[in-house]
Amino acid sequence: MAEKKEMSFEEKLNRLNAIVEKVENETLPIEESLKLYEEGNALIKELEATLKEAEKKIGQLHEVTK
Repeated sequence: MAEKKEMSFEEKLNRLNAIVEKVENETLPIEESLKLYEEGNALIKELEATLKEAEKKIGQLHEVTK
């Protein structure tokens, strides 16, 4: 079985945007809506964690350059 490649930040953001667009513009069965909501929520958490880590690194770099 092939291993699933980790998505980049940009790929996750694009997927989240696609989910939002689909939910906003289509009439979906409740089951599909819930599945997309769960996926979108997981993506948001991953994206936030990545941004917090980047912010932390920037803060550390800023301290080094003072």
